[in-house]
Amino acid sequence: MRTRPLKVALLGCGVVGSEVARIMTTHADDLTARIGAPVELAGVAVRRPGKVREGIDPALITTDATALVERDDIDVVVEVIGGIEPARTLITTAFAHGASVVSANKALLAEDGATLYEAAERHGRDLYFEAAVAGAIPLIRPLRESLAGDTVNRVLGIVNGTTNFILDRMDTAGAGYSEALDEATALGYAEADPTADVEGFDAAAKAAILAGIAFHTRVRLDDVHREGITEVTSADLASAQRMGCTVKLLAICERAADGRSVTARVHPAMIPLSHPLASVREAYNAVFVEAAAAGQLMFYGPGAGGSPTASAVLGDLVAVCRNKLAGATGPGESAYTRLPVSPMGDVVTRYHISLDVADKPGVLAQVAAVFAEHGVSIDTVRQKGRPDGDGEASLVVVTHRARDAALSGTVEALRKLDTVRGVASIMRVEGE
Repeated sequence: MRTRPLKVALLGCGVVGSEVARIMTTHADDLTARIGAPVELAGVAVRRPGKVREGIDPALITTDATALVERDDIDVVVEVIGGIEPARTLITTAFAHGASVVSANKALLAEDGATLYEAAERHGRDLYFEAAVAGAIPLIRPLRESLAGDTVNRVLGIVNGTTNFILDRMDTAGAGYSEALDEATALGYAEADPTADVEGFDAAAKAAILAGIAFHTRVRLDDVHREGITEVTSADLASAQRMGCTVKLLAICERAADGRSVTARVHPAMIPLSHPLASVREAYNAVFVEAAAAGQLMFYGPGAGGSPTASAVLGDLVAVCRNKLAGATGPGESAYTRLPVSPMGDVVTRYHISLDVADKPGVLAQVAAVFAEHGVSIDTVRQKGRPDGDGEASLVVVTHRARDAALSGTVEALRKLDTVRGVASIMRVEGE
């Protein structure tokens, strides 16, 4: 066994970084045995040096992250600061000075992963990022390595714990959106500013990463269609229950049937209670993978938090250190297919549409005619008059599968009908 330790630089010492440092210290002997050499925390870059960090030698703390990654004796840089800059520059600088990188930075990988991949390849270094998607759940490595000989056709997942908790509370406890968000915030699942979660930005970044790996093509954040959960209502959940469904914020990445393009999208959707993802409760994550040879696979577990995310980081650290000792590197970018990413309008899906209409004869015929004009077939219709007798009725239409552009065009045409007082809600139906 090699006696000279492998030296690790840690960028960021928040919830995840501090847990990485703790595990490196308390499990040092186990890590040494698994790697084949000791690992040593050689420096920790932070923004607030005066903060007390239990278990970390104050002599390791620095505010000069650039100087830390430029050190010639650093073998691996662990980046958990997040954001685009200075993370991008620090990572590429680390590669240039001989270090491999373990990152949890989903935003940077989704926005500009190509730059990181190219820098890693140019300098012959590793870039591992299991912790960037779904926390502790082993997902990136199975897609990159275990399924490398297979053809992945679809990735369907719940990849944001905050939104899953909110929707679960709305479904099981009858809470409204604001009430469920307040509870998520009180429990620490939601940030003070929950925008990244509830508007789907976090899930969209993860979808871009998953699609790129699954389909061997470059998919950026801008390629991902994104909708959040802020417009989901208790009425939507009630409608889903009547259909034998529940509502989840889904990240969906698909290969076209002809294999010539891919799509990536994030939006709330109704899924049948019989689907495995329907049973994913509270802040848990789960990802459903469909591959040509392997069939259907499901990955489930805690998708966020200090300890789960640190677990994924440490798993990558062990792999990268083993590669370092062997004088080898692990898998890099695989983007050989160069498939185009199709717009949302080309996606084939189903709609659940709730309309407020005039309660009089002939309305259903007018509505049905609009669907026919746009080539959209109706699966089920449910009409119910209002109990207050105000001359309005509720009309719920569930369609068969059609191009999203045709479905969207149908909704816009419905809005123009004199007998349609309003479109109460629109939600896609997936997972069948």
